Amino acid sequence: MPRVTFTQNIQRHVSCPPSEADGKTVREVLERVFAANPRARDYVLDDQGAVRRHMVVFVNGRQIRDRARLSDAVPSDGEVCVMQALSGG
Repeated sequence: MPRVTFTQNIQRHVSCPPSEADGKTVREVLERVFAANPRARDYVLDDQGAVRRHMVVFVNGRQIRDRARLSDAVPSDGEVCVMQALSGG
């Protein structure tokens, strides 16, 4: 079952401990995590269900490509990591 983690800087704003959630896509996995934690969903996803601009999601260390539909595949032993995007120069 995929493991889902949120970085410490996100956890300062909203409680989101590491968890496991079944699913074949990023959307399926995150929606199962967010079903038990709607505040985390609102922090990570916008009103249309897309990843917010200040957030970034990785699957097994690779940034997802589909930030709108979250259709990237997640292997059954995969890790989904959610973090705040870095910007600046």
